[in-house]
Amino acid sequence: MERKTVIVTGGSRGIGAAISKKFASEGYNVVINYVNNDERACKIKTEIENNYNVDVLLVKADISNESDAKLLIEKTVEKFGSINCLVNNAGIAIDKPFLDKTKDDFIKTLSTNLVGPFLVSKCAYNYLINANNSSIINISSTNGIDTLYPDSTDYDASKAGVISLTKNMANVFSPNVRVNSVAPGWVETEMNSELDKDFMKEEEDKILLGRFAKPEEIANVVYFLSSDAASYINGEVIICDGGAYGS
Repeated sequence: MERKTVIVTGGSRGIGAAISKKFASEGYNVVINYVNNDERACKIKTEIENNYNVDVLLVKADISNESDAKLLIEKTVEKFGSINCLVNNAGIAIDKPFLDKTKDDFIKTLSTNLVGPFLVSKCAYNYLINANNSSIINISSTNGIDTLYPDSTDYDASKAGVISLTKNMANVFSPNVRVNSVAPGWVETEMNSELDKDFMKEEEDKILLGRFAKPEEIANVVYFLSSDAASYINGEVIICDGGAYGS
């Protein structure tokens, strides 16, 4: 049987790396998109290929750039011939006090976190609608729903936009492609590793499970949404925050 293919943007670290490994463990060939750090990308490629009998393609591309988004899709189809699943995971955060934020900060964050998923999805449209039981999973955040931090106003706005994008895309891609979103809360990632310890403890105390998620726990939800087990879930946002309260 021909292997399925998944594209994971921002797939070389954090949640993205966990998603890449999860799909590989389920027999998917994996396209890992990244924008810098060749060494880290090559390391995750080698790790996946050594542990799972699948092929991994690395594509270095800035998804906020339309020509790079097209390149990502072109290289994927050239290598594997089709696309079965797209995970729009790539994202950045530029945390600083609200009044210190610049227009460039805002635009950079929105370009990567919101415009990027739009561009990649648009470029992949023809391939996804012609695949069998294909799907798109957009990674949003509880920051786009009910968790507000003024220092990350631009990030919060971008993730709220991803949720709106998801619902609109579910309409545009129907009935051939299911489009859903996962909205994680706090996750143990490199991006969060340098947070103030007292702040992290305060945030953990707001979570009913008493801890941050592991990247693999988010990856499991993403894979579920791509699978036959979720064949009637479409246009939805799945919150994965351990039962957070008091935000």
